Amino acid sequence: MKKLWDISPLVHPDAPLFPGDEPYRLQWTARLSPQCPVNLSALTMSPHVGAHADAPLHYANEAPDIAAVDLDAYLGPCRVIHAIGCGPLIRIEHVEHAAEGLPSRVLVRTCERADTVWKDEFTAYAPETVAWLAARGVRLIGLDTPSVDPASSKSLDSHQQLLRADLRVLENLVLDEVPAGDYELLALPLKLAGACASPVRAVLREL
Repeated sequence: MKKLWDISPLVHPDAPLFPGDEPYRLQWTARLSPQCPVNLSALTMSPHVGAHADAPLHYANEAPDIAAVDLDAYLGPCRVIHAIGCGPLIRIEHVEHAAEGLPSRVLVRTCERADTVWKDEFTAYAPETVAWLAARGVRLIGLDTPSVDPASSKSLDSHQQLLRADLRVLENLVLDEVPAGDYELLALPLKLAGACASPVRAVLREL
């Protein structure tokens, strides 16, 4: 059996999320009993809680929702690049050492341990790094922090670069135990009509 790395954080009521986002809530609508044959629950949450895939609709009106995006970007060969402690932005010099034979999916590990509480300061992508990766055939990028843009950004320059290059993105991954190198990525979004994002159960499998 090929080894799997689960790179998704636990989704729970205290999971870190952007201020103002809807937290995860689970409500039981039916419980197993002599009168009821099953347990049933209902969920309320922002689709940006936990590991998730942003849709272009998240950062551009009239852009595709998550149900409309092609799935092939979320499944296939992937490279994990370590840039631990690189500072507020992942710059080209932090990833260019791993550019030879680059597959079309790139995840960058920036943390020794992924945060389990919300912090205003985290590492994001420099927009020129997004463009540089796209120019080398990358179709999906990801990282182990809440966003490809800083929390304080109003222009969302890296998200807009994703839009221009038609890249897909995964955010809030957990890469704590993943060595740098090549893997198979499996991280399919749900087919949620009209949604700006979707939770994913992101997994890496050894090649």
